[in-house]
Amino acid sequence: MAIISPSLLSADFTRLDRDIDMINRSEADWLHLDVMDGVFVPNISFGFPVLKGVAKICKKKLDVHLMIVDPGKFTEQVKALGAYMMNVHYEACPHLHRTIQQIHDAGMKAGVTLNPHTPVNVLEDIIQDVDMVLLMTVNPGFGGQKFIEHSIEKVKKLKNLIEKTGSKALIEVDGGVNAETGKRLVEAGTDVLVAGSYIFGTEDPEGRISLLKGL
Repeated sequence: MAIISPSLLSADFTRLDRDIDMINRSEADWLHLDVMDGVFVPNISFGFPVLKGVAKICKKKLDVHLMIVDPGKFTEQVKALGAYMMNVHYEACPHLHRTIQQIHDAGMKAGVTLNPHTPVNVLEDIIQDVDMVLLMTVNPGFGGQKFIEHSIEKVKKLKNLIEKTGSKALIEVDGGVNAETGKRLVEAGTDVLVAGSYIFGTEDPEGRISLLKGL
């Protein structure tokens, strides 16, 4: 059974309290928070003042995904939110091992994200130190994109690397996740499904979460 982490990026920002109440009631396990800086990715999403408000009312574990340059300098601010997972991009961290150590020293789980063009073998020397790897199955920075088909094979390659090295890392996938792609991703070895527009763009978001949970 997959871990479900709805993406707040697709919520109604004029009614965040309502949408977070829905998440709290639902079968969702985590809440995925995409922090964008307009530099590493083209868009800007929300910053720590908004995240502090979200953290006060959300009862689910916070899955913080930093799509920003130099993410390590915000470790203490992410910790202050009470975050469960701090996820940084491989492409944004020239000293990735040090950043992972900082996250662990702050008492959080450490995740590493790979963009669609980045092969999984770049993680060979770090895979045993991370708690989760997030594979982007669309290009980061925009919601509602079409799922990149090659991602299924990429999940299988990552699963093989994890098993070969004895790593305990979970596999998370973000982008174009729905009932059809979600089923294929779970079958390929995915542990955590992030979904945004598929959940929030429907009249029955709790039902969609329950459907994904049952994959």
